[in-house]
Amino acid sequence: MNADIPVDRAGSDWLTSALAEVARDPDSITRAFAFAARRVGRAPRRPDADPSGVVHGTLDDAARAALVVALADAVGTGPDCADRLASLYRQGDAAERRGVLRGLDVLAERDSLGGDDATALVSAGLDLAADALRANDPSLVAAAVGPFGARYLDQHTWRHAVLKLVFQGVSLEAASGLAARADDELDRMARDFAAERRAAGREVPTDLDRLTARPSTTRE
Repeated sequence: MNADIPVDRAGSDWLTSALAEVARDPDSITRAFAFAARRVGRAPRRPDADPSGVVHGTLDDAARAALVVALADAVGTGPDCADRLASLYRQGDAAERRGVLRGLDVLAERDSLGGDDATALVSAGLDLAADALRANDPSLVAAAVGPFGARYLDQHTWRHAVLKLVFQGVSLEAASGLAARADDELDRMARDFAAERRAAGREVPTDLDRLTARPSTTRE
């Protein structure tokens, strides 16, 4: 996974060592999470397209996501992993919380959460995503609507999360699976939001066009 994280040699060596340590001693993830930013840096993963690192994450986000995957590989995706990730999230700062959410994204993309043994982990992940969506930090909101959120958030929560991105000025590129999940109700909400902005003499975000110029569909 290091090859996907554009860090320098020292950062790559540290991450390789930290991942191996988590495989041997899952408890070591707590220390690795705390040290990730100073070891690999906080630069955006895709500086040209996302200079703030909000949409696609930062290097330390990616490193922590890799550590989450290593933890799941070490202890499985059952209740133990759920408890450990919930603890990392609750005790962490915003960056560490993003790392947990980004790690859940990777597990979702790997189809590691589909079995019965992962039920507790999915449930915990939904609780953490809901907490992130209540935050005013755009980077946390963006991290909550990645592949995990696209797959597991209920439609009502997902719609409001997408509109919160627009309200916060975050590109809808952050919302994984947007085309597949957008529906008529989100279209209506987006149009109402645009009308409110116009009535207040405020600029309407261009991203709203992605929610209103689409085929008619309705989901529960």
